[in-house]
Amino acid sequence: MTASDSWREVFGHADPYDEQVDGIETAIDTAEEGGFAVVEGACGTGKTMLALTAGIDLVRDPQSDYERVVVLTSVKQQLRQFEEDLRTINANLPTDWDPVTTLTLVGKADVCPYNRENAGGIDDGNVYERCESLREDTRAITGEGGATTAGNLVSRARSQQTGLADSGAQGRAAASYLETAGEPTPYPPEMPEYDDVEYCPFYARFLEDVPEDGDAVEAVPFDFDGMGLIDPEELVSLSVQHGTCPHSMMGAILPHAEVVVGNYYHAFDPVTTGGFTGALLDSSTFVVCDEAHMLEPRVRDLVSDAVGDKTLRDAESELTRVIQPLKFDGDKETHTAADADLVRGELEDSDVSLSDLEATRDFFRELREELDRRVTAHLEREHRGWKSNLHDLPDDEIPLRDPTEPQQDEISAWAESEGYHDGIWVKAEAVGAVVARILNEAEDDEKERAAPAAGRVLGEWYRNDHERYFREIELERTWNEKEPDTSWRRAYNASLAMQNCVPSDAIGERLAEFGGGVLMSATLEPIDVFEEVTGLNHIAGEAQSASKNASSAERSSADSRAATPRDDGDEPRAAEEGRPVEERTYGLNFPAENRESFAVDVPKFTYDNRGAPGEETQARRMYADALRDVARETPGNVLVGMPNYAEAEWAAETLRENPRVEKPVLLDESSADDATEDLKAEFFGGESKVLVTSLRGTLTEGVDYEGDKLSAAVVCGVPIINTASPRTKAVQTAYDRAFGDGFEYALTVPAVRKARQALGRVIRGPEEVGVRVLVDSRYARDSWDSVRTYFPETERKEFQPVSPDMLSLGLERFWRGHE
Repeated sequence: MTASDSWREVFGHADPYDEQVDGIETAIDTAEEGGFAVVEGACGTGKTMLALTAGIDLVRDPQSDYERVVVLTSVKQQLRQFEEDLRTINANLPTDWDPVTTLTLVGKADVCPYNRENAGGIDDGNVYERCESLREDTRAITGEGGATTAGNLVSRARSQQTGLADSGAQGRAAASYLETAGEPTPYPPEMPEYDDVEYCPFYARFLEDVPEDGDAVEAVPFDFDGMGLIDPEELVSLSVQHGTCPHSMMGAILPHAEVVVGNYYHAFDPVTTGGFTGALLDSSTFVVCDEAHMLEPRVRDLVSDAVGDKTLRDAESELTRVIQPLKFDGDKETHTAADADLVRGELEDSDVSLSDLEATRDFFRELREELDRRVTAHLEREHRGWKSNLHDLPDDEIPLRDPTEPQQDEISAWAESEGYHDGIWVKAEAVGAVVARILNEAEDDEKERAAPAAGRVLGEWYRNDHERYFREIELERTWNEKEPDTSWRRAYNASLAMQNCVPSDAIGERLAEFGGGVLMSATLEPIDVFEEVTGLNHIAGEAQSASKNASSAERSSADSRAATPRDDGDEPRAAEEGRPVEERTYGLNFPAENRESFAVDVPKFTYDNRGAPGEETQARRMYADALRDVARETPGNVLVGMPNYAEAEWAAETLRENPRVEKPVLLDESSADDATEDLKAEFFGGESKVLVTSLRGTLTEGVDYEGDKLSAAVVCGVPIINTASPRTKAVQTAYDRAFGDGFEYALTVPAVRKARQALGRVIRGPEEVGVRVLVDSRYARDSWDSVRTYFPETERKEFQPVSPDMLSLGLERFWRGHE
């Protein structure tokens, strides 16, 4: 074996596919030059094993600068697939190799022993807030000048077992222990207290075990090096056996893992990277972005920002508590001299003055008043009589400028008219930081304060431009019994929100911090569009990116779309003053005779053609006939994807009313995860059924319908989102200015990817047989609004147009050949 194919020692199977060989070698060669491989691979390409093999080979190569692989995925099922492939890799490594140390990252809710068992007053609704509060209190009790030690807290928690602390009974039989992950912990289910202050014994154990030099890995009580994959369940089990905090163990092991599996939050969320994973984001990391077609919308949400009404209220209160000692200095009944001295000292050591504090407090107060006026006016205008129908108010948004015309927002204009000049916005972040320091020192704790968060967002509000950022008021449904029953605050949480309409800079800048990697999905095409909206073209350099900017018309050329495998001597393209970006597109490598693909030429499924769900239009009758034909002719489960949940309800009712469709019809509605899982179980069990859902839901993407779980997938219409939303209009306008065609980049391309994701649920293995059906003339014809150009060339060839009257015949012929 030569150095060039040393990756075969890592690869978890005996015989890689040709696509895997090409993809692995492309990824390795490109990453060695600091670049990225962009891979679209249909199901069965083996993308997960491809990416892991390339990354681990580089990490294990003594000549490489890579120290770890970080995997990012937006779908939990894909996370499980990475775990499974890592187990396969470790099981098949050479006998003299150490296993690949791997850690799966999850949130506190998944690993907190109390939350997992709904004990100690912690549940999914409060786990993050309660965890931080308990940690703060535990540190306060045990820190410098604290009342006791962390070791003593652990001992007290052990002794507070039911039947021991109160009765003096001896022996473990009398005790009640919290159990989780199949293991008993040393502590009771109730949260222990010290001097009437609750604390977390698991976190106290961690603090007790951390050495003076602060190296947290020394606090890990089990030998994780050489264990291979440590999944969340095993992490919890190993941690609670020793009475220590699983989440703290995760953070301690994190820098020492060869492979880290997480989600986009762990690389792109400023809060998560700032306090947890930031050390991984450097040139020694090989990054794998799975389901990369979701990178743009997910990161847009993460890098957008908002400040809520409650945060502004709390920030105003914090400022008042800092200002009052100076205003009432000398009044011993109100404040001590030490309070005033503390505030003066902090102000002298900063560039913040008392007048800055007062001006910022006034700004926060009047900003809340302006927010109240605008929300009230909106409700009076859009929901007359809203005070008597608080429970019926929907989530809503109030734009602060015309979303199609970049210009100053109305809140900024209001502030200017009220005399709140630029300095107020700019100074708010510094003021917030000083307030937090004063209160934390005065109250001897490290609580998270509202003033810094409010100041940071308002500073960004002032600094960010009005072309790529869209500002609005977000109204999110909630319920707060403490608010008056005539106040909108009883029904809503209102926020001043800043939408990052074009997140390409944020994505590209973060990707550039990594040494190299792989971005992959089953639906990346058109790849030139993907590289623009993710900022990869800037990483590659202008010279290379300019050569890739094909127009929509140029995409129809097979030469411009189909990526071809490299020859052995083919080196990655090197951009002038940039890093190489290599593209690969791999189609289905399963037997073609096991699948049939139809693009049914019927009128476009647009509102103008179909009308409302209750209308009996010609277009609706044609779509109903197509759904009937697929449901009737397919000997197995059928998945139907509609543009939205309202149309899904129409399709389900239509199929149920059709006497020629004998299969049970299930309807997926926008619901909680548990309900969706129950629906999937019902669909998979027993007789054949039809499942109807929205193409923007969770059942058409990232769900594995392997084996005989699915025989056909039908997509009706192009699932373009509602363009009436102010936020959507702002994104489209920003994309117009950034990329030239906002409708194509922001709406059409993502919609086609949604459709292709649904189709990808059918054929998942070499023995599977199934049918894929697209129903809409835009999939069938090469017209001005056709979307065929957004499919890879190989898929365009497979989805040959068919008239609606020939669909039933085609389906019958295919299934007769597979009886």
